[in-house]
Amino acid sequence: MVFIDWVVIAGYFAILLGVAWWVINKGSETADDYFLAGRNLSWWVIGASIFASNIGSEHLVGLAGSGATDGVAMAHYELHAWCLLVLGWGLIPFYMRSRVFTMPEFLERRFNSSSRWVLSLISLVAYVVTKIAVGIFAGGIVFSVLLPDMRLGPLDSFWIGSILVIVLTGAYTILGGLRAVAYTEALQTLILILGSILVTIYGLDALGGWSRLREICGSEMFNLWKPMVPAGVESTWEPVKEPGRMAWYFNDNYPWLSMLFCAPVIGLWYWCTDQYIVQRALGAPNETEARRGSIFASMLKLLPVFIFIIPGMICFALSTTGASGPLQEAMVDADGNLIREEAQKAFPMLVATILPPGVRGLVVAGLLAALMSSLAGVFNASATLFTMDFYSKLHPTVSQGRLVWIGRVATGVMVLIGLAWIPVIQGGRGLYDYLQGVQAYLAPPIFVVFFLGILWKRANGAGCLAALLVGFVMGLVRLAIDTPVKLIDGYQYQEGSLLWILNNMFFQYYSMLILAVCVIVMVAVSLVTAAPDYEKIQGLTFGTLTDQDKAESRASWNTIDSVASGLVLVAILAAYLYFQG
Repeated sequence: MVFIDWVVIAGYFAILLGVAWWVINKGSETADDYFLAGRNLSWWVIGASIFASNIGSEHLVGLAGSGATDGVAMAHYELHAWCLLVLGWGLIPFYMRSRVFTMPEFLERRFNSSSRWVLSLISLVAYVVTKIAVGIFAGGIVFSVLLPDMRLGPLDSFWIGSILVIVLTGAYTILGGLRAVAYTEALQTLILILGSILVTIYGLDALGGWSRLREICGSEMFNLWKPMVPAGVESTWEPVKEPGRMAWYFNDNYPWLSMLFCAPVIGLWYWCTDQYIVQRALGAPNETEARRGSIFASMLKLLPVFIFIIPGMICFALSTTGASGPLQEAMVDADGNLIREEAQKAFPMLVATILPPGVRGLVVAGLLAALMSSLAGVFNASATLFTMDFYSKLHPTVSQGRLVWIGRVATGVMVLIGLAWIPVIQGGRGLYDYLQGVQAYLAPPIFVVFFLGILWKRANGAGCLAALLVGFVMGLVRLAIDTPVKLIDGYQYQEGSLLWILNNMFFQYYSMLILAVCVIVMVAVSLVTAAPDYEKIQGLTFGTLTDQDKAESRASWNTIDSVASGLVLVAILAAYLYFQG
């Protein structure tokens, strides 16, 4: 980092804080304005904000690292951009009709208040273990690579970076709420995309072009399917088997069977039912703006394959071939193999080694933009959940100003809890693997109650509550079993024991088990208990829509919306066809 880099970074922060200050001064101190930006966000702000919130630490650190170790295998998750189309076309109409602040509040409207409380608790736990702590940890990783010699007393660059990311993000998030988050994220999206594209361009130039990258990485790293289908079973429906292991449900890669059934469930939960994402759409003035924001976000969501995974592969190629001495020294062992534990530094290492002065500063600003936007989004979502689903329910006569103040306090508490969880992440096999594992345990029950609740009007509150509780307990059991193995070096359960089997069962297969159990529980309990009052849930399920509901929804979209959605699907199909090795 040289002087011109710091000038560029300072300029970025000046513009960012200027936008934040302008937005904060426009806002008011009501809950509607603080938590949902006054329900007045335009489609382009919604789409950019969704993208910026999603593209955070797990991509800068985890996804790029996955590209360095496994090639394009993790692109499956990024090509789930179609899930945003499901949000825009399938669920947005129900959410906008309900006029809710939070996703748990929608469950209360659809089922009962108990379901709202349980989902709020699950969501807050999920944010601690999958978003807040991961974002803080990734901020530390970026600083440790770019400024390895920075120290402040007992704190090294990792902890300084983690704390700085929190402070800088909290400065405008706590003061401005969702309006400040959304508008600053729109700016950050531009910086992030531009910076990441520059990393790809300079990386390919240093390597010798796209054809050279394909030559070095080989067909396996450019194959979406190869890492998941072992030799000899390409044409069968046989799950992955490993010689010497107890059964097919143990695997260290990503078997295609679980990717086919588990990954879409995680994607639909995240993009269609998670407060962290959907809150932006709830801030729209109407169904049209909310849907178009979702479509725009789905277009942007196609970019990570090329601006994060490909740079990770470039880092692999530069380091293993010796084309970059600093990369080779930092990331390759004595045998010439990539050190997997160092792979999560792939993206910031590229920034530090291949970019010229000035450009490096812009890209570092993009890195910080991604980290800050991701954290800002989860801070605001956490504050909204706690304030609207817990505090306001316990204090129904509380003033608007008091609600805003409680939301700000809740943000600070979530940050402290997230800091305490960082050691667990550090013990994992990789940031992206950690994130996908935890999400796989928490997603199925939430997916089941939302989608069954909207698709099947007979589903009732008792079934919803039972599915949430059973699924949440199953997920917590797996997390409790996994945590000692991650935290304590060399800790293992006795081979063959029940705890050993559960710990070694591939996480996606365990997720599929949770999904099946939750569906059975929700359907069974709903059928043996009283049917819901269909008048009370009018407009909240497909089976209770009125003709007026259908007409209003049909009037909210036109041919442009349909064509744009079709183009997204075509682009996804093209990516799958191209990445076949």
